[in-house]
Amino acid sequence: MVTQQSAKQDLTEIGARPIPEFDGVHDVWPRGERLQAVRAAAAAYKTRFKSQGQVHAVKSVDIAAAPYPVKYAFHDAVSMPSLPLISMINRMIIVQYDDWRGSPRTLLFEPTVPDGSAEAPFYRNLQKLMGRVPGGKLIEKVVLKYYNEPANGLAQVGLSAGDIDFCTFDHLHVQDPRMILGSTEVIAGEAGPRRPLFGDARMLVHSRELATLQSLHPMQWAWYVDGGLDGVDPARFVTFDGDIELGPGIALLWTPGHTDGNHSLAINTADGVWVSSENGVALDNWQPELSKIPGVRRYHEDFGREVCPNANTLEDSLDQYDSMVKEKTLADPCVRDPRWLQILPSSELAPWKRFWPVVPTFFHGGIEYGEIRAGLR
Repeated sequence: MVTQQSAKQDLTEIGARPIPEFDGVHDVWPRGERLQAVRAAAAAYKTRFKSQGQVHAVKSVDIAAAPYPVKYAFHDAVSMPSLPLISMINRMIIVQYDDWRGSPRTLLFEPTVPDGSAEAPFYRNLQKLMGRVPGGKLIEKVVLKYYNEPANGLAQVGLSAGDIDFCTFDHLHVQDPRMILGSTEVIAGEAGPRRPLFGDARMLVHSRELATLQSLHPMQWAWYVDGGLDGVDPARFVTFDGDIELGPGIALLWTPGHTDGNHSLAINTADGVWVSSENGVALDNWQPELSKIPGVRRYHEDFGREVCPNANTLEDSLDQYDSMVKEKTLADPCVRDPRWLQILPSSELAPWKRFWPVVPTFFHGGIEYGEIRAGLR
């Protein structure tokens, strides 16, 4: 059981600290006032966050494009019977920064191992379905594409496993921590115990997200990997509660709703603040008033909603809405087109013509600032 005291000890150990601006906002009642409290706290924090400095370097690496139901991607706003699936591009983001003690750090955000994700019940069942339906194998080729394994992505920027201090995921849907942190127990179908993928790197995880994986509710089960914690050394996790700053220019913001322990990466760069999460799969989710995807702008107009959540799970749709407003408030306008925000979905809707008209109205396609350097540890 994770306690607040243990979480605080973990933060001190990694040179991080809590963010006081958000204290208590998720307890405000009634819900309309909570949304305003979240928005106001995010605006106040943004001023301080930007004044503290920038990260040293950021680089994203494409990992894989995976199938995803259209009905989930835009909260049922899009009805396309002829197009049940689209593809989302999973990206790993490498961030280098100094922690609050001045130590250089390298963080991996979303280092997805595709073989692990394939074992989540949702994707396992989807693979079975595509194997049974006529043309299923062709459909699989259309929606599935592999770019890099995380280790290959590191090698592309001159890093090795020993350069990594921490890894984290915005939430643990379709993630298998054994594939990242290693396991003393043999995973089914493998010859021996898994070795850690990134040396002695530790995983940063919100205490509520880790607790979810330890005790799944039936409504959560399909999206998590069975046995994903078996044989994993608990000391490999760094747990935290609420919102935390890892160092100048980098924060993990608690954005509950999609899951109880969901958190978003916020980084300050030469172009201002970027935010990344899977609360949406395209900027259309956060800015539906600008969307050209059929149904998304109407969702905004008909319901008076300023966001359109990615809704494969609705653990708390009101919390997710508030969290997306929190992200919008933190993010700065895009340099390429100031109408759009610097929000990079951790799994971004592929801009492939084969999925037209369900393609992103504006596509970031990755992020890069500064020079990633090896040997900082």
